[in-house]
Amino acid sequence: MKSWNELHSDRYRPVDSNLTDTKPLVIDTDANPQDILECAVQRLRASSDLLQTLYCLCFKHADVEDIPHITHVLYLLTKDGCDLLQVAQQKMLSWKAPA
Repeated sequence: MKSWNELHSDRYRPVDSNLTDTKPLVIDTDANPQDILECAVQRLRASSDLLQTLYCLCFKHADVEDIPHITHVLYLLTKDGCDLLQVAQQKMLSWKAPA
């Protein structure tokens, strides 16, 4: 008998930003490609907006611990967004219009 992971390995793709062995965060590759794309855009836009804010800020009063916190957030948003874009691209390239 196949395990749950074997049955769903093609449908549920783990995001690369997972740092655990069990990969709890996944992308449903059967979801509507437009919805997957919108999720990607949302994460990449949030990452871009944060970078723009940081570019405009003065760091005179920033704590040295802020830098790793900010880079971690940017990494997670950007990596998840890129993973989602890759799935959306694969789905859209193989998508065929209904006859």
